[in-house]
Amino acid sequence: MKALKDNFSTQSAVYKKFRPHYPAGLYEEILQQTAERTSCWDCGTGNGQVARVLVQHFRQVYATDISQAQLSQAWQHPRIHYRLQRAGQSGFAANSFDLITVAQAIHWFDIGAFNAEVKRVAKNGGLLAVWGYSLLRITDEMDAIVDAFYREVVGPYWDAERRHIDEQYAGIELVGEAIPAQKEHAIEAEWSLEQLQGYVNSWSSVQHYRKQQAGKNPVEALMQQLRRHWQEGESRKVRFPLFLKMRRIQK
Repeated sequence: MKALKDNFSTQSAVYKKFRPHYPAGLYEEILQQTAERTSCWDCGTGNGQVARVLVQHFRQVYATDISQAQLSQAWQHPRIHYRLQRAGQSGFAANSFDLITVAQAIHWFDIGAFNAEVKRVAKNGGLLAVWGYSLLRITDEMDAIVDAFYREVVGPYWDAERRHIDEQYAGIELVGEAIPAQKEHAIEAEWSLEQLQGYVNSWSSVQHYRKQQAGKNPVEALMQQLRRHWQEGESRKVRFPLFLKMRRIQK
């Protein structure tokens, strides 16, 4: 069984404050494939960002994570049920869910165990929707600076699983019949430089760097470079390309 990795408990509050939010169009495409909306499972929920949206469409939402610190930051709702559980050992009854979602988390899972669990707990005809987002884009000049930081400065400090994000989950095999995405989606937001700084500080590679470099924060040097192109108090459009995989579970 794959060993658990919890890279986000130590900065759970920062993660909640600065992580980007998924666009309505992404949820709309997923919901078009879910005719029945009784119960869903958001696996790797973190602070409940996706569960908070799903509860607007499902009678009951079950949301699990391996980080109690993340769950303690979760948005509360009487029809969202949070549990501290592994992805491959959910404890849910068989044939429970119309929809199972995983946002920016499946690369941490034991994929074989998770696929088996999806097959067990999904209803016949249920949907598995898995997505993530690539490195943010700003302008050509700033993209080059961010890319160099990503690859050369904190690159050696990323966990090996990060490659799945770079590959847009191409190497992850999922259970079920593939349903091609009909649209391209992206997270788009207007950010200040301080928001960008907070987001980069939430990267697990930055936390690993700091632990191994006596607390030194590499983000400060990145901000100095970006300030040549980004004025204090100025808002900039940032864009995160999204990738979505959907699977129909037949029994």
